[in-house]
Amino acid sequence: MSQSIAQKHPKGLYFIYTVAIAERFGYYGMRALFVLYMIKALAMDKELSSVIYGNYTGLVYLTPLIGGYVADKYWGMRRSMFWGAVLMVVGQLFMFLSALNFQQVELAKWLMYIGLGALIFGNGFFKPNVSTFVGQLYEPGDRRLDSAYTIFYMGVNLGAFISPLVCGFLGDTGNPADFKWGFLAAAVVSVLCLLIYVMQKEKYLIGPDGKPLGVVPAGKKHTLENETKPVVKFTFREIGFWILGAVGLFALLLFTSDYDVIGSFIYAMCIVVPAFVIADKSLSKIERERIGVIYIIAFFVIFFWSAFEQAGISLTYFAEEQTNRNILGWTMPASWFQSFNAVFVVILAPVFAKLWVKLGQKDMEPASPVKQAIGLFLLSMGYLLIAFGVRGIEPGMKVSVLWLTGLYFIHTMGELCLSPIGLSIVNKLAPVRFASLLMGVWYLSMATANKFAGALSTLYPEAGKSRMFFGVEISNLFDFFMIFVVISAVAAIILFGLSKWLQKLMHGVK
Repeated sequence: MSQSIAQKHPKGLYFIYTVAIAERFGYYGMRALFVLYMIKALAMDKELSSVIYGNYTGLVYLTPLIGGYVADKYWGMRRSMFWGAVLMVVGQLFMFLSALNFQQVELAKWLMYIGLGALIFGNGFFKPNVSTFVGQLYEPGDRRLDSAYTIFYMGVNLGAFISPLVCGFLGDTGNPADFKWGFLAAAVVSVLCLLIYVMQKEKYLIGPDGKPLGVVPAGKKHTLENETKPVVKFTFREIGFWILGAVGLFALLLFTSDYDVIGSFIYAMCIVVPAFVIADKSLSKIERERIGVIYIIAFFVIFFWSAFEQAGISLTYFAEEQTNRNILGWTMPASWFQSFNAVFVVILAPVFAKLWVKLGQKDMEPASPVKQAIGLFLLSMGYLLIAFGVRGIEPGMKVSVLWLTGLYFIHTMGELCLSPIGLSIVNKLAPVRFASLLMGVWYLSMATANKFAGALSTLYPEAGKSRMFFGVEISNLFDFFMIFVVISAVAAIILFGLSKWLQKLMHGVK
């Protein structure tokens, strides 16, 4: 096979790319309006809206554990993705119904909570499996994988770019009655995602061996192909031990800390579930060490996403209240800022994809943990930029749109070093029989990060309210943004220091 042909990607990648565009349109379109809807239509304050946002996005990334487990053990990835897409359609329709009845506040809230619940479980069944499909299109060890995940990530962000523009244009008009049109647009595209998947999955979800992907659950497939080493089943006693451990840790966090019920649940699962997976007796020493690398990197990813995901909360407050959005007499909707990161991803993702391939050909490509550390460092630099941009300004004063634009540009470069590479790490290091479940564990770190992001957003300075963070008063925007500068910089330094040790534990995987 010639080198030019070898570098081409399978058609299935572009099918998944298309599905990802439609699915992420629905998710990010709704997210662009979510906080603004709670504040402007349902009259919630910033602190409560931050908590609800953190609970929602945290649970969105927690339920992939359920979806990954069900896919691996019972349904297979195809069936799990289908039901995930169906639930997301239901969730988007309930958000539309909530906005349709926003003047009946209690009814609107209950409709919103039902919609959020459906979206949470829909994402749980869809998200880990669509990411796992990308890796299974390639032979083990294929050097195109980082490039493939970067292309996939570009599709995710193309949907994330278009949706805030469309949904924001329709819903973020200054009239609370118009939020329903933005939510309806997200629902319509979610239906389109479902139709594309159902109609084309048989044609394009094909492995490198020509066989259909995702039909047989990974755990069952592993048992059939490896009769001498079946997956060890946990006994009822062992399962009871893990359940009691989870309940005990949940109770400990709930009653001895300031965490709410959802926060205590997410943080407990973040500890118990990874321990449950790595305790499987069928794992070899090398498999355990590779899974350990996934866990360590996932831990550092928490600090990245807790800062990055301020885009949907505190940075939206900042865009709404303290950013000059007047452009030639036209006021840009605050929700449109959530497209900035996505458009930068669409522009820069092909550059990064080619960069990793070219560096790999020259044997100069940084190891995956180093890429992750670079991503954290760039995140810190983005917040440092905007911290100096707001230094000394008073509440109510507006700053140039260039400060947020610069932050999102730098954050995008950091994201491209971290997020698609993280997905690739999970795919390369996870045993096949645990592929979707470990992708769910990866998203569990993002669940923790999103819940933490909501908690950090409550520190956003407001007139007349005092905020404290580890004994330090957060009295202005400079103090607030410096929290993220310090957290991400420290995490980057530590991860870089651990990178060589982590490479050894990867046992030859790049």
